[in-house]
Amino acid sequence: MDDKDLLAKQFEEHRSHLRSVAYRMLGSLNEADDAVQEAWFRLARADAAEIDNLGGWLTTTVGRICLDLLRSRRSRREEFGDAHVPDPVVSDGADPEREIMMADSVGIALMVVLETLGPAERLAFVLHDMFAVPFEAIAPIVERTPAATRQLASRARRRVQDSAPVPDPDLERQHAVVSAFLAAARDGDFDALLEVLDPDVVFRMDGGDGRPAATLLIRGAQAAIRQALVFARFGLPVKSRPVVVNGGAGLLAGDPGELFSVMAFTIVNGRITRLDAVADPDRLAALDLTF
Repeated sequence: MDDKDLLAKQFEEHRSHLRSVAYRMLGSLNEADDAVQEAWFRLARADAAEIDNLGGWLTTTVGRICLDLLRSRRSRREEFGDAHVPDPVVSDGADPEREIMMADSVGIALMVVLETLGPAERLAFVLHDMFAVPFEAIAPIVERTPAATRQLASRARRRVQDSAPVPDPDLERQHAVVSAFLAAARDGDFDALLEVLDPDVVFRMDGGDGRPAATLLIRGAQAAIRQALVFARFGLPVKSRPVVVNGGAGLLAGDPGELFSVMAFTIVNGRITRLDAVADPDRLAALDLTF
């Protein structure tokens, strides 16, 4: 095995970790893969003999690439406001590699909050709080002192703690709440829906650039119930399949060959506090649902 092959083998050992970093930074699976690939290109051009800690070098390199992407890409939040939902990671819960991507730290509710952070804040929080990268290593990336970088992470942490709910840990119980929600919607049972929905529930559906009619942001149980009953008239409670989405209870809604949306539920104290759905056909078609 020559030096290049050895370097490629070492890089592959870090790929899953790097993809996890990039996904948390970007909220996009395709962009995460692109960032990891760019990190490989940079490594191939670098003098590997001068890299003392390959894992650390790759992590900070991916962080730098993601920071540049966050700063340069046109923000969808400017076009659709708070209706944007990050790419969901969907699984049946049986694939260990997917489970790495769906740890509690990347629940959809948290990913939505990360979307509200500034690029430098997001980088400092993700690298330090999620991957234990020291502030001394993050500071050069954001062009700040370690003390200022610590403040970036602190501000981001407060935003996350204030805005990202902590879901119930029992996944089986989460699915039971979702099943009760579907049954109540199917039966048009208003009172039963009130029982499973938090009074301040947020329902967000991202229909994509070409489907503004399928882009929704609804707050409050009464409005969410009205929307659930609309979906029930189209048979979505029946045409659905339970899955795991970013570590929590979720649904694939629609016929097997004609997926309507991927829904992620955040359940706190036995009630649905958030329902985040992706209904963009292009994004749905790109998801890996081979399980």
